[in-house]
Amino acid sequence: MIPAQFDYLAPTSLEEAVAALSEHGDDAKILAGGQSLLPVLRMRLNAPEVVIDLGRIPSLRGIRDEGDAIVIGAMTPHYEVDASELVASHAALISAAVKHLADVQVRHRGTFGGALAHADPAGDLGAPVLALDGQFVITGPGGTRTVPASEFFVGLFETAIQDDEILTEVRIPKHTGWGAHYEKFVRIAHQWPIVAVAATVQADGGSIAAAKIGLTNMGSTPLRASATEAALAGAGLDAVPAAAAHASDGTSPPSDLNGDAEYRQHLARVLTRRAVLAAAGA
Repeated sequence: MIPAQFDYLAPTSLEEAVAALSEHGDDAKILAGGQSLLPVLRMRLNAPEVVIDLGRIPSLRGIRDEGDAIVIGAMTPHYEVDASELVASHAALISAAVKHLADVQVRHRGTFGGALAHADPAGDLGAPVLALDGQFVITGPGGTRTVPASEFFVGLFETAIQDDEILTEVRIPKHTGWGAHYEKFVRIAHQWPIVAVAATVQADGGSIAAAKIGLTNMGSTPLRASATEAALAGAGLDAVPAAAAHASDGTSPPSDLNGDAEYRQHLARVLTRRAVLAAAGA
């Protein structure tokens, strides 16, 4: 199907992009890598009057070290995140998750910020960023504000980004030396995860000093396995199975052709055990 007709804008600065978005309001859509927006336009599930392409704004792309955090520009392609030694060293969970995201072609076109702003609960990046206590930097006519990951994902395909705002970068607190693993369950390669678990672990000898765990596709937004995290703090590896049994506590996963809610809750418990043990190097 051919998309409905729209005007195309390609600003070269963030200020120009914010001004264009403010001018056109609800009639405009932001284009990042296009891997989510273009299929929607082709199926005419959305018909904006204006599409604002952020691809010509260099300040929105790149990865940098800011002391206690690494910063990933919203327009940074997934393949650059995957190849980054900075990310691998200080946010290994992001590296682990990006390697499972779609296929090579999508990772070259899709962007880190675009995937997160799309807020698909089955997306592979939300749970890792949530688990790492990431922060989202958002710019609009009123200036720049920072939103913690715990408040960024509001609902199904809904975030804290307002209609006249643009996600500019994502700040990830450094987790240097933490083990990490992304356990993804799919029926076929490159599929959206039926369930996935993002786990990062700070090991202390034979025990777990701290664990952070994010759940993918277990609700309308990415979720933390808080009960499991609490049970693992200071515990030995032998406590992992019992702690993982609480991974699905408080979740409301969907039921669809890939599995019902009860099946997904079972998967979450099994995958959490695997992910935590792998992250701990067991």
